[in-house]
Amino acid sequence: MSISIAIVEDEKNYNNALKKVINYQDDMKVVAQFFNGNEALKNLSDISPDVVMMDIQLQDMLGIEIIEKLKKEMPGTQFIMCTSFEDDEKVFSSLKAGAMGYLVKGESMDKILSSIRDVYNGGAPMSFSIARKVLSHFERKLPEIKGFDELTEREKEILELLSQGLLYKEIADKKFISIDTVKKHVGNIYRKLHVSNKVEAINKLNNFKN
Repeated sequence: MSISIAIVEDEKNYNNALKKVINYQDDMKVVAQFFNGNEALKNLSDISPDVVMMDIQLQDMLGIEIIEKLKKEMPGTQFIMCTSFEDDEKVFSSLKAGAMGYLVKGESMDKILSSIRDVYNGGAPMSFSIARKVLSHFERKLPEIKGFDELTEREKEILELLSQGLLYKEIADKKFISIDTVKKHVGNIYRKLHVSNKVEAINKLNNFKN
């Protein structure tokens, strides 16, 4: 089954180039293209693709706003920001809104394709420069945050591994447990921390650290 993808990008040539390369792959397909934010906002929730490639600075609105408004309606959709902006404010605003990946324009098409597969499989792909910004916020030990004291030792371990960017399969292999068990622990973490996804959990952790 192909990974369904929507592209939200107002640069027509870049939008079409992404579509062409993606549709050349056997395991993914572009199901919608949007060249402005309003059209994306009106139609994305009806399409509910697996992955959305989202520009930040659209002509009519910020891509971050679209994610903020649609994330709860599209819990199964993963958003990857694909933008020229690398400043902290936009990076962390995107992640706080619910983006699961952040790529800087100029990345190779191979990197973009691998990032789509990565986010579809539970990862959080980022350009190297962005990953360094994010990881710098997780250098200290996990603090005793609200809800954190309710987590079991195994849940704390898994939360820390999630914050390091490990995929569910990598966590399962590292802890010698099944992927289903990892998912069960992650669900418990979300419930105890009162969050709905991995980005919210990591963002909450980051807020308490700072």
